[in-house]
Amino acid sequence: MIAGLTGGIATGKSTVADRLRSLGAVVIDADQVSRDIVAPGSQTLHEISSMFGPTILHPDGSLNREALGILVRNHPEARKRLEGITHPTIRVEIARRVQDAVVGGAPAVFVEAALLVETGSAVLYPELWVVRCSHEEQVHRLMERNQCDRSTAEEWIATQMPVDEKAKHANVVLDNDGDLDDLHAQTDRAYNAFMERLPDPD
Repeated sequence: MIAGLTGGIATGKSTVADRLRSLGAVVIDADQVSRDIVAPGSQTLHEISSMFGPTILHPDGSLNREALGILVRNHPEARKRLEGITHPTIRVEIARRVQDAVVGGAPAVFVEAALLVETGSAVLYPELWVVRCSHEEQVHRLMERNQCDRSTAEEWIATQMPVDEKAKHANVVLDNDGDLDDLHAQTDRAYNAFMERLPDPD
């Protein structure tokens, strides 16, 4: 059983992912994959630095994600150029890791990624799970997590599709306006139902 897991920034995707791991699923984190493919010396990092210049590198040659984020945050064309470099490589690496998990006997595999709907990648998965919360709660959590002001949080949120729009594409919607116990309980119920849909091996 394979599913996509998405939501908006600071809506609780990572919390759900951790819960799914505790239930026995393999969760492939697209953010981690995106970090792995830009390791110092990688072809992807070379292409990014060639396009955006050496200011997006730390002195040790690693990617300065904060500097790159500032460059693309309010510049859609720059973001598109960046995604044109990274997204194809990320997709290939995620597919490889999904295959490894399946061959390794994982009972269920989830691919956690913020932009599954925006990039069209959601159609690759038989099911799509979306973690949502109210806009106000999302802003509050992002300000607290990133220690930023409200306008910065709003800017980051505005770069993504509204989470309620993503929810329209979902098979499962997990509502994270409550507390942690409530989110865990929703995740457990959804996972148990998900596993009940496993095809009969006979």
